Amino acid sequence: MSRGAIDKPPSTLSRLWHKWRWHLNVLLLLIPLGFMPRYFADAALLRGDIGLGEREVGEVQVGPWSLRLAELHNEAPELDGPAGYMKSFNAALCDSCREQVKATYLRIGKPRSLRAAGVIFFGTPYRMGAMLPIPLKTRTDAELWITMEGWDGSMHQASVPLAQASPATIAWLNAQGGKP
Repeated sequence: MSRGAIDKPPSTLSRLWHKWRWHLNVLLLLIPLGFMPRYFADAALLRGDIGLGEREVGEVQVGPWSLRLAELHNEAPELDGPAGYMKSFNAALCDSCREQVKATYLRIGKPRSLRAAGVIFFGTPYRMGAMLPIPLKTRTDAELWITMEGWDGSMHQASVPLAQASPATIAWLNAQGGKP
């Protein structure tokens, strides 16, 4: 058998692969670098290095206590599977009330009782988080109610207009055709 019968000329695809494989590998390394600034910004936000959230609502007085409230992301609520649309809020208790507050709750609309106080904030008193469900039928003039329960059994409530707490949610509700 002659040597020419065994050696076939390389295919066009094979030649292109051998010529461009180094460039493709470099490209595969450079693409993730484009996403690194967003990754580091999100990591700093979740660690608390750049505050409680992207948008600080401010100090909210709840009876004798107070807390700082912030939206985690300044954007519309996200669809979270069967739970519906959710919005993340963060809070930090005041220095003098950290030892006195047992639990902090967040809800759209005034709670009827402590059993219906809303979602509970979780985490340390320095940085607590809550995922608040946002129903599609929420009115644009709705209020966020904060309920704080003390170790002594006392309960205090305060409200913040949803338009002040999350303008992005109000814009999203208007785009969804929410009730006026």
